[in-house]
This record gives sequence, C-alpha cells and structure tokens, in this order.
Amino acid sequence: MHPAVPALPPALDLIGIAIFALTGALVAARLRQTFVTVAFFAVVTGVGGGTFRDLLIGAPVFWVHDHLVTPVCLIVALLAWFTPTRWWQGRVLEWADALGLAVYSVVGTIKALAWGVPIVPAVLMGVVTGCVGGIIRDVLAGQPSILMRPELYVTAGALAAVLAAGGLAAGLPWTLTWSVAVAGGFALRGIAIYWSLGLPTHRGER
Repeated sequence: MHPAVPALPPALDLIGIAIFALTGALVAARLRQTFVTVAFFAVVTGVGGGTFRDLLIGAPVFWVHDHLVTPVCLIVALLAWFTPTRWWQGRVLEWADALGLAVYSVVGTIKALAWGVPIVPAVLMGVVTGCVGGIIRDVLAGQPSILMRPELYVTAGALAAVLAAGGLAAGLPWTLTWSVAVAGGFALRGIAIYWSLGLPTHRGER
C-alpha cells in the first residue's frame, strides 16, 4: 500500500456499507420478500461496489477478510425486516442512498490511492465503489438502473471522489478532506433529489 495515503477509518467504511445494505434490504422488504431475500439484498448491495473495486485494483476482497462486514449487513437486514414499512415511506430511502453514495465514493477513492492506483483511475474506482452496489440492487429488484435515469447520481459520486482525491493531492488534513468530500457529494445528490435535477438527455436525430 502507498505510505503517503492515510489508512481508512474503519467506522467510515462500515457506515457506508450499513447505509447501502439498508437501501437494499428496504427494497426487498417493500417487494414483500422473505427474510432470506432481504438479507441477500442487504449483503449484495452493501459489498457489491467495494467487491468490484477490489477485484479491479488487485486488492483482497475486503469483506472476506473483515469479520464485521457481513454481521453489519445482517443486522441491517433484521432492522428492515422488523420495522414497519411506514417508517421508511417517502424519500427516506433516497436520502439514505445519497449518504451511502457519498461515503462509499470517498472510501473507494482513498483505498484505490492507497493501493497505488493513479489519481484519475482512483477517482473512477471511487465512482464504481459508490454506484455498483445500487446498480446491482436495482437490477435484482427489476427496477430501472440509476444509470438509465437522467437524475444526478453518478455525477454526485464523481464529485465526492474528485474532492477526496484532490484534497489528498493538495496535502489537506485527512479529516477535512473526508468531511468536505462526503458533504460535497451528499449535497449535490440532495439538491438533485429535492429539486428533481438531472442531466440533459440525448435528443436523437436533429
């Protein structure tokens, strides 16, 4: 690992995993699936992006060697299973996903940099980490993938990743870098949710 890049705070990683696991579990719960399916959605959504990242950068797949990750996902699945569906109505799921996107995009970028990945591919690894779990969740649930919708989603993950990589490259304090990057990505995604903002789509033949 690159000695100039800070080690990831375990709490930050687990927060991102837990939030994404919750979004997966809630999707399955809303579809009135069994607990096995709810748990599966939680685990796959929670670790999907990070698994894909680790395979691409040649790192050991993180959750296979961490005794906390799978239990956290299963605890989150139990939370979604035993709480009333009305608790999660409205845009709670979207806001939880927005926070998970920002946190995980930062985590993915920093880990890629720590493994010696150049800055631009490291940013892409951050986007992959933040987005792939949600894409897998949507595909499994038979919902349109976020990639197929014009709303600002991947862009918010990219902003968080760029801010994380830029802050580390500029030598800013690690805590400040993580905080600003997560806040920036979450704010952009939050603005998109609140005002239904999206990127312009292709107009076809002109």
